[in-house]
Amino acid sequence: MAAMSIRVLLLALLLIASPFLQVARGESDSEADSVSEVVGENSDLGTVGDEEQDFVDTSYSPAPGIETICVFPKNKAKTVAAGEQTELLVGLRNDGESSLNVIAVKASVHLPFDHNLLVQNLTALAFNNASVPASAQATFPYLFAVSKYLQPGTFDLVGTIIYEIDNHPYQSTYYNGTIETIEKVPVSGDASAWPINAASSMFKML
Repeated sequence: MAAMSIRVLLLALLLIASPFLQVARGESDSEADSVSEVVGENSDLGTVGDEEQDFVDTSYSPAPGIETICVFPKNKAKTVAAGEQTELLVGLRNDGESSLNVIAVKASVHLPFDHNLLVQNLTALAFNNASVPASAQATFPYLFAVSKYLQPGTFDLVGTIIYEIDNHPYQSTYYNGTIETIEKVPVSGDASAWPINAASSMFKML
């Protein structure tokens, strides 16, 4: 009888978990579709540069007619796990009269109440041959990772894209807002594993 009761309990837990897992997968598919719409047809990324360049201290003014947008794919909450890579997409639209060349995408983390207090400069991603003609748009992926020692909390992320028009450097801010850093989630913390963990705890109670 005890064995039969345990089997019934495990089956009940799995049935309860199933709808939640299906909803989670459905939301991910929906977000993926919306991201693909943002990327659009003109998403030639050029060639990622092999040479490391220092863009930390560079600062330029934005060029007129250049619009930017930022999307965190499948991450509406903009949560960032410390020590793990996070992806974002930088969209750029060139409404100017000349073609531009994207040089690099970079970002930095600051305290939300004072941007003069720098927390971390993130890796800059350099591009070669990433040209965006006039009246065109393109999307550039950017992967970054905050320090694994960064405590959970709210920080400000400031992202800029550097480009050249007629050999003159410019930069535009593609994101200036908050992110929520969290601790790295262990594999055992996956949502699909919670029925097993719950059952294990109940076994200890028997």
